[in-house]
Amino acid sequence: MSKNSRLVYSTDQGRIAEDKPSLTPPEGDGVVRIFKSTKGRGGKAVSVVSGTGLDAAGLKKLAKELKQLCGTGGSVKDWDIEIQGDVRDKLKAALEARGYTVKLAGG
Repeated sequence: MSKNSRLVYSTDQGRIAEDKPSLTPPEGDGVVRIFKSTKGRGGKAVSVVSGTGLDAAGLKKLAKELKQLCGTGGSVKDWDIEIQGDVRDKLKAALEARGYTVKLAGG
C-alpha cells in the first residue's frame, strides 16, 4: 500500500470521513520560536517560524513580508512559516520590531 493512498470506503463502516485540517490556529504560549530545519529537503536549510497565533490570512501576509525582507522564497505549512535559507537572525530582528517575543530554538 502506497503512503499516498488513503482509505475512503470500508465494507464494515461504509464511507470513511476525511480528517479536515484545523481552521483555527493552535494555542501558543505567546512566544514565537524560530528554528532551522533540513529534514526532507535534501540537506537544504529552511528557517521555520512557529507560534505566531495569527489566523490564515494574517499568517500569509506576515510570510509575504518576511520573504520580501530576506529576499528568498518560502511558504506557509501547518500554521508555520517556512523561509528558505538560514536567516534566523534577520527574522528575529524583524519579528521583534513588530512586537513579538522571539526565541531562537534548536540548532
